[in-house]
Amino acid sequence: MADPKATAKSVLELMKKEGAIMVDIKFTDLLGAWQHTTIPAYNLDEDVFEDGIGFDGSSIKGFQTIDQSDMLLKLDPTTAIIDPVMQTPTLSVVADVYDPLTLQPYSRDPRYVAKKAITYLQSTGIADKAFFGPEAEFFLFSGVSFGGQIGAGDGHHAHYRVESAEGEWNNKNDVVDEYGIANLGYRPRNKGGYFPVPPSDSLVEVRNQMVLTLEKAGVKVDVHHHEVASGGQGEIGITFDTLVEMADKLQLHKYIVKNVARQNGLTATFMPKPIFGDNGTGMHCHQSLWKGDQPLFFDANGYAQLSDTARWYIGGILKHAPALLAFTNASTNSYHRLVPGYEAPIYLLYSQRNRSAAVRIPLYSKSPKTKRIEFRTPDVTGNIYLSLAAQLMAGLDGIKNKIDPGDPLDKDLYELEPEERHGIPTVPGSLDEVLSALQADSEFLMQGDVFTSDLIEHYLALKQVDVDAIRLRPHPWEYSMYFDV
Repeated sequence: MADPKATAKSVLELMKKEGAIMVDIKFTDLLGAWQHTTIPAYNLDEDVFEDGIGFDGSSIKGFQTIDQSDMLLKLDPTTAIIDPVMQTPTLSVVADVYDPLTLQPYSRDPRYVAKKAITYLQSTGIADKAFFGPEAEFFLFSGVSFGGQIGAGDGHHAHYRVESAEGEWNNKNDVVDEYGIANLGYRPRNKGGYFPVPPSDSLVEVRNQMVLTLEKAGVKVDVHHHEVASGGQGEIGITFDTLVEMADKLQLHKYIVKNVARQNGLTATFMPKPIFGDNGTGMHCHQSLWKGDQPLFFDANGYAQLSDTARWYIGGILKHAPALLAFTNASTNSYHRLVPGYEAPIYLLYSQRNRSAAVRIPLYSKSPKTKRIEFRTPDVTGNIYLSLAAQLMAGLDGIKNKIDPGDPLDKDLYELEPEERHGIPTVPGSLDEVLSALQADSEFLMQGDVFTSDLIEHYLALKQVDVDAIRLRPHPWEYSMYFDV
């Protein structure tokens, strides 16, 4: 379990006590992927913690050019754990990225951005802690195949296919297939996968293993369950924590889910919309601000027991949502999920209990300590450090400027008559649109030098590559619509 008071010396003692013979050093690139390098344990000493380890920054997405490629990784001893999925006894440590010439934190290191967001929060005097509880959904498939249209010489075909023993589409299979395997049924129906017991929920034991592995890594879990979609959708809810610590834990969460799935002959994906016609995968983000031991989002007399501070925070989220989505919903695939009819929160409103609004106010408890808001639009394709930091910055802008979120709407927004829906703002419909919104609305992110213009420019350039990759390629379904024109 990670120790917030750990030092280089105590980490070396842990390594010796646990018999670790390898040290795995992990950091996050600009797009949010965990990267790593491994050294033998005998090469780790207190000098390494002080001096750092060099790496080629030009080979990491969003980092350096080749003429300025040398970078440093400085190990954070408070993140040290024994890696729970490695067969070889391995110490795992998260590192921060530094410039080797200035010996200053690297401005495009996402973890540094998250740290600066907390420093800025504290400088405002509004609060000193921001708690987050992202709920990362995922699918567990038994196999996946995809490809085609990779390059000009391969531009004549494209396909994808996922398989799951839980997929409703397999109900039509023969009673016994060509391999002698019986079709035993008990599969969640489309949009019918929420909370069924086994045998319909055939993945509960795999999720149990994931939870136990998370606990070995010091990540507390609140709950796990099957999610709405057929085809193996699940969720493991980890206990809320402060911003940087939660971002670290979510990286570990994804790592463990993927590796435990693989150990069980499955493959895990956090892709927002891997299956057409069923619910997609989101990452609803619960969040609250505290000052000392006082929660700031509670007011017994407010709507849904919300304080003005909470309402203004919501106002900032809703106002900046089009730009915010460039970090919280950072893929072209994200916008296949953000459509009506699949519990996707596309309407930029807030409401108590209502899962069709972009911001929901949970009412499970009347305790001031549990009062929080839930931004339901995000998914897991965003860089978690940048995603949480950007949400905090939008909320703080709302508080500083007392942005009124308007009136709540306590109706099922998908069942409104057309005249009732008229004028209700919705999220943008594509990655291209949110990148344009970020270009036009980024000042709120750069308060306190949390996000820099340099980082935003490089991020936009990398994401435009995603937009162009899809824009330039025909989609297989276009053949069904247009081949016979």
